[in-house]
Amino acid sequence: MNSGDIVTLAVLVTAILTTGGVLILRPVTKRLGGLLEVMTQHKLKQANTDPYDLVRIRESLASIDGRLCTIEERQDFAEALISSGDTRLLSIQAAQAAQERN
Repeated sequence: MNSGDIVTLAVLVTAILTTGGVLILRPVTKRLGGLLEVMTQHKLKQANTDPYDLVRIRESLASIDGRLCTIEERQDFAEALISSGDTRLLSIQAAQAAQERN
């Protein structure tokens, strides 16, 4: 056997192993790819339609909206008292607020 025969034999063995590997592993990798795709789609669908998160977000927004409305009402009331110029009402309100805090 000379060196030309060894090179030819190595190329032939490499080609046979590569072809056999592709023929054997291609169906396995296609199924694995399909499985990964289905799992990814399932996770994305579950993340987009998770009702618990949506309910929790809606409840938080409703709570924030209620608190904001309360703050707006208090601000409007305070501005009305300040614009009326009656300092006696302001001092009574301030005293009541201080008592409520204590």
